[in-house]
Amino acid sequence: MSNQIRSKQISDRLVLPNGIVVLVTENPTADIIAARCFFAGGERIETPAKAGLTHLAASLMTRGTEQYSSLKIAEQVESIGASLGTESSSDYFVLSLKTISSDFHDMLLLGSEILRSPSFPDSELALERRLTIQSIRAQQERPFTIAYDRLQHLMYGDHPYGFSSLGTEESINAITRDHLIEFHQHQFRPDQMVVSIAGKILPKQAIALVEEAFGDWRSPSQPTVISTSTPQFQPLLVTHEQDTQQAIVVIGYPAPAVSSPDYAALKIVSTYLGNGLSSRLFVELREKRGLAYEVSAFYPTRLETSQFVAYIGTASQNTGTALEGLRYECERLANVSLTEEELKICKSKLLGQYALGKQTNGQIAQVYGWYEVMGLSLEFDRQFVEAISAVTQADVQNAAQKYFGTPAISVVGSAEALKQVS
Repeated sequence: MSNQIRSKQISDRLVLPNGIVVLVTENPTADIIAARCFFAGGERIETPAKAGLTHLAASLMTRGTEQYSSLKIAEQVESIGASLGTESSSDYFVLSLKTISSDFHDMLLLGSEILRSPSFPDSELALERRLTIQSIRAQQERPFTIAYDRLQHLMYGDHPYGFSSLGTEESINAITRDHLIEFHQHQFRPDQMVVSIAGKILPKQAIALVEEAFGDWRSPSQPTVISTSTPQFQPLLVTHEQDTQQAIVVIGYPAPAVSSPDYAALKIVSTYLGNGLSSRLFVELREKRGLAYEVSAFYPTRLETSQFVAYIGTASQNTGTALEGLRYECERLANVSLTEEELKICKSKLLGQYALGKQTNGQIAQVYGWYEVMGLSLEFDRQFVEAISAVTQADVQNAAQKYFGTPAISVVGSAEALKQVS
């Protein structure tokens, strides 16, 4: 293990006999321990018929186990002032917990019970189904969500990255308790698990607690199969009419996975175009031209084909001009290099934010566990910093030339707004 990684306090990495990867970062600064229990897979294993299954499972994991009711779980967590929750992401599922050191043992055992023996009670499923459908309907009234969801279909087709994380009313209504049990049996297994712990605890002690909580867990005999369709990008324009004074314009370009050698250059581009009030899109389209209520860009880190997305909220009468400006600012980078000063500022901003994202025990546990579950290894911490530092002006321009071709475009707005882009 490199000296740089050791300087960041990573104390130990161990693979248990049942396949669980345990990461321990000793940080005695405060009497707090945070843990993250990751499982590979996430929403990218879903099918159209079961879209939203991972999110629904995450919502229900803490609603009852073989030993504890939902109320009992809540009481156990809240009585000691701890925190515990579950969530799903595009590429993984994670249970998060945080507590003072003296209560960590009990909380980890509770986390083990939740992960290994969820009961998915029918009454809780019925409630969560109603709440999820309410959220789906609420999102269908939000212009940005409508525009972004339609863009995702153009970006990915039937690939799970293109599904709404909540699913659809049809898919949520069709998911049964048996589906949840089957999902848990196939996807929650020790050979797909990473436990990342950070806080006031010795590595030897942390590993012993993980072995106590999860060491006797055995994986199913059949191997895990994560098979998804190939993204089918369609560089088309889709529109949705909504009676609103503000139009939402979203454009998307296919972008590479985190393993790509172009990843660092595109992170620089994302920072340059859309990171903060000094970003190019904000300054040019909002401050100078007055076209934007809001404007930004983002490039998600993903295991498979990602996307580079830029968006703008604008007055209806400016919709066509805003779309042209958004495309111009992205695609100009294929012909116009960043200045040395612009590149320097982007690197400083990006690496500064990266460092600030690893301050608390929860952040440390999250980041290092995320490296592992994404298959990046702990070396990524050093490699990312080195890769960003090494990006040149030519790298940025080459990446723009390679990826910023014809985008998929999604526009939501009034009839007046849509006439300008049709």
